Amino acid sequence: MMGMTRGALLIAALALTYPAFADDAAECTSGIAMIQAEIAKTPAEPVLAKLRKALKVAEREQKEGEFDECLDAVGDAKRAVK
Repeated sequence: MMGMTRGALLIAALALTYPAFADDAAECTSGIAMIQAEIAKTPAEPVLAKLRKALKVAEREQKEGEFDECLDAVGDAKRAVK
């Protein structure tokens, strides 16, 4: 009986966090597209280097399903173009 309670709690916790997870995944994807668009504008070399690094990290984290870390990389890219 105790195992079923833990399982039910785990399912409930996952269900509650799924919308946030999906939002982060979508933001990660759009952030990667933004970085690619900024790179296509061929900015100055220091900015370009930061964008390339952020893109590499964001894509890696997206593949690993670490969307919060992807969003950190997207934030780095946004700061680089300001």
